[in-house]
Amino acid sequence: MPRFFRGLYSRCSQRSHTVALKAPQVGNPDPRRQLPAVGTICDDPAARPLNARFGSAAVARAVRAMLAEARAQLAIDPLAVPSIVGLLEAAERRLADVARETLFPVINATGVVIHTNLGRAPLAPEATAAAQAAAGYGNLELDLDSGRRSSRHEHLDALIAEVTGAQAGLAVNNCAGAVLLALAAVAGGAPVIVSRGELVEIGGGFRVPDVVAQSGSALVEVGTTNRTHLRDYEQALRDHPDARVILRTHPSNFRITGFTSAPALDTLAHFAHAHGLLLVEDLGGGALVDLSPYGIAGEPTVQASLRAGVDLVLFSGDKLLGGPQAGIVTGRRELIDRLAHHPLARALRLDKLSVAALAATLRLYRSPADPIQRVPVLRMLTEPVSIVAARAEALMARIADLPALESRIQETFGYAGGGAMPMHALPGRAIALRSLRFSAEDLARRLRTGPTCVLGRIEQDLVLLDLRTVADTELPALTAAILAAS
Repeated sequence: MPRFFRGLYSRCSQRSHTVALKAPQVGNPDPRRQLPAVGTICDDPAARPLNARFGSAAVARAVRAMLAEARAQLAIDPLAVPSIVGLLEAAERRLADVARETLFPVINATGVVIHTNLGRAPLAPEATAAAQAAAGYGNLELDLDSGRRSSRHEHLDALIAEVTGAQAGLAVNNCAGAVLLALAAVAGGAPVIVSRGELVEIGGGFRVPDVVAQSGSALVEVGTTNRTHLRDYEQALRDHPDARVILRTHPSNFRITGFTSAPALDTLAHFAHAHGLLLVEDLGGGALVDLSPYGIAGEPTVQASLRAGVDLVLFSGDKLLGGPQAGIVTGRRELIDRLAHHPLARALRLDKLSVAALAATLRLYRSPADPIQRVPVLRMLTEPVSIVAARAEALMARIADLPALESRIQETFGYAGGGAMPMHALPGRAIALRSLRFSAEDLARRLRTGPTCVLGRIEQDLVLLDLRTVADTELPALTAAILAAS
């Protein structure tokens, strides 16, 4: 091996002497030649703790990266020659940054209940406990009575049917996957009819036309963006008599208002069945509770869609249901069995932790349990302003006297978020913070990156901490985070 590569890839050793930097060479104008070799730095006794902590190969890679940065800096400032200790300290910071955890708990003070960037629905304590219990060995696919293999779907089928009123239910890893599976299983490559006003794009750039195409079916668009009539579906069937499915998509993230029209769901279901078609609905949010008594009108429930005659209703597990990420399908037994035995069902199946958490969440909807109080998402969405205001006052009492920080309670509005009820504002209260030492952007950053991560929002040079999405149990940690950031 050439000497160059032997030096470049030399591993850190455990020699007991300290090697100094090269002395400046007379007549050599290039300060980069004063930098030690990778092996010299790695041979230094100061590298021993790093070797033990991160491994010699990782240390050597980090040292090379630090030397590259040092060379770039010396091209700008010839006097900025780092010491071996300085280079090793920089390498240690790099290694520690790479090795650290990247997923942290966060206090959500944005006022957005189903926050996609923060993991959507926070799980109920029962769901968290169930996932923890399932972390080890369990009877995921084992019938304990017979000792024979069973299906993981059996843990959810009856529960989904019970809480939705359907004959059967199935869950896969997300709602887009549920749409893909349903169309692949029941359309069988035949054309799928969709209203143009429902050709939505969901999070991450996934579009309904793309999902339909991946299922192996051709998309048949009917109507216009704002108006679709029953006669449009009739014309589509005349043009495509081999069509098998009408797909209806709930516009979870937007609303078209004004001069609009579309067939009622029960009318569309009757039309589909009269022509031998199946009606599949991607309901998105997937509410199992009527929220209109709490001032939240217009959000359809899964049960209402089934009563209207929809053959398969698909919805998310981590939105209005308040559980883990999942795509839930509910409907007639024969259709659910067809989905469960399709090859895609295995590719899209839930892992054991999600199965356990989803089952525990669904049990919170069983009578006589009150899901409004026991499912965190529903509690936050329906909580009266008076309770949010009391929480804000409790926090204000803790931070009112902090030096270098101005604070006050401010009326505000939050939102459901996460593809649910986009137009419905949730009145609430926030603590408005103004630092006497930092800008609003700097204060928000300090809150985000402190020992306890806090996410708020900035309005008119103030950092607002919306208390609708903060639990009472989080107030002590939130107080400490504000103190540390101020």
